[in-house]
Amino acid sequence: MLIYIARRLIFGVVLALLVTLITFAVLSVSFDNVALKLAGAGASPETVTAMTAKLGFDRPLLVQYLDWLSSTVTGDLGRSLFTGEPVGPAIVQRLSVTMSLVLVGLTVTTIVGFLLGVLAATRGGAVDRVIQLLILLGFIFPALIVAIGLVWVLAITLHWLPATGYTPITEDPAAWLRSITIPVLVLAIGGSANLTSQVRGAMIDELRKDYVRTLRTRGISPLSFTLKHALRNASGPALTVLSLEFIGMLGGALIIERVFALPGFGTFAYNASTAGDVPVILGVTTYSVLLVIVVNLATDLVNGWLNPKARIA
Repeated sequence: MLIYIARRLIFGVVLALLVTLITFAVLSVSFDNVALKLAGAGASPETVTAMTAKLGFDRPLLVQYLDWLSSTVTGDLGRSLFTGEPVGPAIVQRLSVTMSLVLVGLTVTTIVGFLLGVLAATRGGAVDRVIQLLILLGFIFPALIVAIGLVWVLAITLHWLPATGYTPITEDPAAWLRSITIPVLVLAIGGSANLTSQVRGAMIDELRKDYVRTLRTRGISPLSFTLKHALRNASGPALTVLSLEFIGMLGGALIIERVFALPGFGTFAYNASTAGDVPVILGVTTYSVLLVIVVNLATDLVNGWLNPKARIA
């Protein structure tokens, strides 16, 4: 297991290096435009050239990347070109907003997905048909339409929840929960439909296997063999879906935070991308890659703990 973890970590480091290097190379195309923005729209060519040299954009690309990498390894991601704030602390501050959305959304997705998936597989009949209809509706409606509908009903019509804005949990936990409820629901609806479908299919396959029939003949209660045996064996594919949903929710936060005016990671990344803020874009890319690597590694470890065959492989 330790060898496996070491291999995955090495692979993750190589992946992070490749992604950040490619990102740096793509950003280098816009270095002149960034220098022009900082120098001012009416700046002379000499002023723009001086700004380019000041930022270090006139040096060889590989030298620039290695300088950035050496600083990043020590924990210094540089400063924003436009605001001057340190990139690392700025990302951590905004990432806490996004992670509150994603983690709560993933929790809701997990509870709803497993509960409905198990119910559909074990009950069948009308219950299964109703749940399949809910799955279909979750797949059909786009997130933006769901967001508009929830805001109209819960915020504008009923006045139960705020339509926009964010309250930190340290200031007021109740207000924090109210401020993230609609965004979380928007993030969780599609993911819940996907996970429910996966759990339902995996549970149906498990309940048809011979060992389940054997457990039934021995008089073991349906609840016991469903939760202790069938659900555990069916959880592997569901965990993979959850890891993908986590990554998808991080990407979805870019739109959700813009719609609901949340000061999160996605809004920060969007503003940096439109402005061409190179240090911020590289910092956002680095944090995103590291999050994906950690989540995938944790998913594989949990899957190995649940499934001995996966652990042996």
